[in-house]
This record gives sequence, structure tokens and C-alpha cells, in this order.
Amino acid sequence: MNLTKQDRAARTRQKLIEAAAIVFDRRGYEATTLSDIANAAGTTKGAIYFHFRNKDDLAQIILAEQQQSEEHALSPQPVKLQEIVDSGMVFAERLRTDPLVRASVRLSLDQQATDIDRGGVFRAWREANLAILQEAQERGELRCHVDLVATAELFVGTFAGLQQMSQLFSDYDDLPDRVTVLLTNLMPSIAVPPVLGVLDMCAQRGAHLIAAAKPGGGGDSEAVEEPAVAQG
Repeated sequence: MNLTKQDRAARTRQKLIEAAAIVFDRRGYEATTLSDIANAAGTTKGAIYFHFRNKDDLAQIILAEQQQSEEHALSPQPVKLQEIVDSGMVFAERLRTDPLVRASVRLSLDQQATDIDRGGVFRAWREANLAILQEAQERGELRCHVDLVATAELFVGTFAGLQQMSQLFSDYDDLPDRVTVLLTNLMPSIAVPPVLGVLDMCAQRGAHLIAAAKPGGGGDSEAVEEPAVAQG
């Protein structure tokens, strides 16, 4: 198969991103050099500079993978709180299986990575959760006492802690199970009973959603039916 220059350039760029992810995940931001990335990709530093300005540029692209990696696997749900569940489950599964996502998390939690905007990732997750919670509140899915901003941040902060524990104890293998434990303990404090009764918080849900989103995977996952809710 003959590749155009544009195709070859795109492949080289992606190969460099993937190599950088592996090295960042292994060594952290500060200890990683462009030579390390070039060696991992089997290319030269000149090839890196052709596609990227510097190491920071590569790191920011990988950080953005936390949001981009799950978008295609998520679909709107009749019950809005299911979307927060799905977001966490898909992210947990991608941490188990995707080196780019692993590297993005390593970078976002790397306290030595002072040259990049690590807080942007946390702000983006908070705002995404807050938007879902606001709509859930409008639909009557939430208990009346719920503080939306505090709850949105609680999801982000707790997940960050859980994934660190999972990485240390099982190299992320048990992360979906840990997320299920988190959700089954947290959701009863914010969801009205009719909504809580239909939420799918199964640890395998993330893998099922990702598989369904792949070409030939069966299309959108089956959405839960929207219950009649009353403010609790």
C-alpha cells in the first residue's frame, strides 16, 4: 500500500505520541527527555521537532486524552446520573487498557510536572460532572440537599485517589471494581430512590460500552428506561 506524505506524517506523529506516553508513564515528566521519546519511537529528535514544539507540547496533547478517549464510547442516557456512572466506568476501563490514558493520568498527578497545566484536567472533569448534575437536578433525579459543585468535585477527587490505589495494588486491574464500590456508596446519598433503582453500576459496564462503540460492536448501548421521579 502506497502512503502519501500526509499519511506517513500522520502515522509518525501518532507513533511519537504513543512512544511519549509510554516513557512518561514509566519515568514521569521531569525525568523524560526528547531523546528518550525518540529512542522509544525508533526515530530522531528532528522528527519530534517537526511535529511538536517541545516536550511540554507532547505532554499537553497526552493530558487531553483523558477527555477525548471516552467521548466516542458514551451516549446520552434517559437518566442523567447514568452518564456520570458511564463516564467513570469507561475511564476506569481505559486506564486498564490504554497506555495514552495511563500516561495522561500519570502526568496530571505528577507534582514535578510544573511546566504543564495539570489543573486543567481536573477542572474539565469537574465542569463535565457539574453539567450532568445540573440537568439531573432539573429532572428531579437528585435529593434536595445535594450541593452540585461539591458533589462534582467529590467524584473527581475520589476517583483520583482510587486510581492511585488501584495502580499500586493491581496495576489498574481492579479499578472497575473499586469504582463500583465508590458509586454504590455515593449514589444513595444524592439520587432519589426511583433513579437509584435503575442505575447500572456494574464493574463490567465500561468494557461493554467501549465494545459497543467499536465498528460492528452493536451500536449504542442499551439505555435504561427513564423512571418517574419525585424530589426526595
